[in-house]
Amino acid sequence: MTIGFRILPLRARTPADVVARFRDLPVANVSDVMARMTAAGPTLRPMHAGGVLAGPAFTVKTRPGDNLMMHKAIDIAEPGDIVVVDAGGDLTNSMTGELMVAHAASRGLGGFVINGAIRDAASIRSGTFPVFAAGITHRGPYKDGPGEINVPIAIGGMVIMPGDLMLGDDDGLVVVPMADVEAIYRAAAAKHAAEVKQMAGIRAGYNDRAWVDAALARLGCPVES
Repeated sequence: MTIGFRILPLRARTPADVVARFRDLPVANVSDVMARMTAAGPTLRPMHAGGVLAGPAFTVKTRPGDNLMMHKAIDIAEPGDIVVVDAGGDLTNSMTGELMVAHAASRGLGGFVINGAIRDAASIRSGTFPVFAAGITHRGPYKDGPGEINVPIAIGGMVIMPGDLMLGDDDGLVVVPMADVEAIYRAAAAKHAAEVKQMAGIRAGYNDRAWVDAALARLGCPVES
């Protein structure tokens, strides 16, 4: 085994029924119930026309600007998997374009998350295959390696283990550890239901704002009149 240049199997992944349940929850709700501590931040943004990204992480770690191992990941990932690539955040060379997106879509993959750049942006932007990336450049990638498949990676302070649940919408990305999906789903679903109820109240002309003054009083903020 060569550390830095190896391909490992994905031995466990978030089950498809769990992925399906999370699809209806906003990423913001999931992030909130995870104490607002787990997210890729503002760097990785959706590059596609729209739609939710949700599925098990099929991780790739590669040197910046080299997509050899990403190509291999697309070939061996299973339908529904999200190919998540840590390319160091470098935007000098693109990691993927319309041909790789088309190939991944034909294999039924669930999307790309790339800590790096894409190209063929117009084609990707007009499509619904989920692609999150850090930027755009026309300069193409190299295909020499090294790299690793199905190893732990980190993107913007977000640690991603192979098989963890990746979620993305217009607000950005969050990863849910596979061992915690049930507890986090229950909490996020309850928060979402509460927000739906609150929105209905706002639209009906009622919104209880007493909590604002209660918070100020608790924090000792004087309110002059």
